[in-house]
Amino acid sequence: MKKLADFQLRSQAAYQEAYRYSVDNPTEFWAEIAATFQWQQPWKNVLKHDWTTPSTEWFVEGKLNITENCLDRHVAEHPDKEALIWEPNDPNDTVQRYTYKSLLEAVSRFANGLKSQGIKKGDRVCIYMPMVPELTIAVLACARIGAVHSVVFAGFSSAALAARINDAGCVLLVTADGAFRGDKKIPLKSIADEAIAQCDTIKKCIVFQRTFQTVEWNNRKDIWWHDFIDGLSDKCAPTLMDAEDPLFILYTSGSTGKPKGMVHSCGGYMVYTAYTFMNVFQYQPEDIYWCTADIGWITGHSYMVYGPLACGATSVHFEGVPSYPKWNRFWEICEKHKVTQFYTAPTAIRSLAKHPTKLIEDYDLSSLKVLGSVGEPINDEAWNWYNTNIGKEIVPIVDTWWQTETGGVLISSLAGVTPQKPTYATQPLPGIQVALLDQNGKPIIEKEAEGILTINYPWPGIARTIYGDHQRYKEVYFSAYNGRYFPGDGALRDKEGNYRITGRVDDVVIVSGHNLGTAPIENALNEHPAVVESAVVGYPHSIKGNALMAYVILYDSTEVVPSLVDEIRATVASQIGPIAKPDRVLFVSGLPKTRSGKIMRRILRKLAAGENDQLGDISTLLNPAVVEEIIQSLSKE
Repeated sequence: MKKLADFQLRSQAAYQEAYRYSVDNPTEFWAEIAATFQWQQPWKNVLKHDWTTPSTEWFVEGKLNITENCLDRHVAEHPDKEALIWEPNDPNDTVQRYTYKSLLEAVSRFANGLKSQGIKKGDRVCIYMPMVPELTIAVLACARIGAVHSVVFAGFSSAALAARINDAGCVLLVTADGAFRGDKKIPLKSIADEAIAQCDTIKKCIVFQRTFQTVEWNNRKDIWWHDFIDGLSDKCAPTLMDAEDPLFILYTSGSTGKPKGMVHSCGGYMVYTAYTFMNVFQYQPEDIYWCTADIGWITGHSYMVYGPLACGATSVHFEGVPSYPKWNRFWEICEKHKVTQFYTAPTAIRSLAKHPTKLIEDYDLSSLKVLGSVGEPINDEAWNWYNTNIGKEIVPIVDTWWQTETGGVLISSLAGVTPQKPTYATQPLPGIQVALLDQNGKPIIEKEAEGILTINYPWPGIARTIYGDHQRYKEVYFSAYNGRYFPGDGALRDKEGNYRITGRVDDVVIVSGHNLGTAPIENALNEHPAVVESAVVGYPHSIKGNALMAYVILYDSTEVVPSLVDEIRATVASQIGPIAKPDRVLFVSGLPKTRSGKIMRRILRKLAAGENDQLGDISTLLNPAVVEEIIQSLSKE
């Protein structure tokens, strides 16, 4: 019987052969990979789908439990292999290490605690925790008994937490007394209490002691984590799950409207995350992999928990931030644990690039074999800094494009196997059938082209629905182009077939009758040597209908001189044309972003239009304070 490692692609020829096979025989391709996992009952059909409905089912009527594949089977083969290395916020605190055996025991104990509270298959459990090992344990314990977990990032406000609890109808909340974030202490329990006050469905709240700060206590609802698991068995039989049973709900902030609860299923998600993890990062059994994301995001779900564990990998989980106690923390951890794969976001890379390279040179990064980028398209300057200073121009960079909705990476090079190209995600993974469409929805046949990105055929990791709102799922992802999944992005394709994500196709502003995409204008702005990052939006104009506003971050704020605005506008005019020159340029220290790094252009449009009272809840942003700063700057214009 083949193992998953037998499907690792180790040459360009192997990739091309696998890709052709996956397009010509998609069900056979995925069935062979899925057969390497542990199933309690075989599937009857590999795939049933109808994208007009839309519906997608993989490994129909197959039965399994994802935690058996992430834990038990590895315990049987190598119980003492490290599964998780936890690096705390404070570098002077103790590193925690979990073997596959000890992780399974901890998961089973907490799973038995959930069962003791009456939690059963299909119940929704909300998890609002810092980046401690117990977060991973709670996630896997839910999956162990078939409860559907909904992880909410521990930086979200009580209102955002309550909205997600209520939308999913969660019956239990798992949180902590507090969280450490750099030199700050976040009062998680008090935020959770505010949320629970608005949630009728929550029966119990399990509280992990992390900061040991004083908290309000409700004896009817609250239970300390250590009391919850005290005396419980470290054995818990896995609940039998259908391949299409929900595994988790994860909320993604839409550019407009309420957050969407994306539902991912047990079987297909497992197969897809494991296959993509192994191939994109070219993971080997002795490697030490580190993704710097938070488990509150899809990157954390897919490439910190499920994908690596399904492959029997050893992962570093980090509680802190790259700036604490100094901006050398990432490199200190890489050296300390001899990290081989390092996966982070362009936002972090740009922040790190602002600091002296001496902070890097003090550390031995020779263990690194793969660098990764995730969350947004990486700009040329950040890519080159990453390549030169961290990769020493010899370590491959995988620029991964995917979404919460896709479950795993769709377009990326395979590290050291397929060619990389700066700022390009490059080519689709096997099983991903990509097409570019023109403005009329017609496929663009030419190799070298720019258009609307679509996916023409299901892959196992695709989200099955939006929780409680399948009609919205259909309208957002399947109504624009019949029979195709529409991710909302545009892309550029070069003559070699490499794809560069150009940004949201709905980020188009009509100025004096001209349709102007904001992404090309931002790319032009970013070419100016003084500019780190920019965001362009439209705002109402009495003559043009709409005008363009550019929010610009500079490398050095002292460079602001009267001529700089003219230089920046001239850069755009020379690259795109005078019509694309921003009417207004505002220098800012940051841009409002989601925790996953997406710029919230909806907020920037409201600010440019002077609609400061219509911003909605901004507390869930990565940096809500920057909004007030922009408001103050605009008031001085």
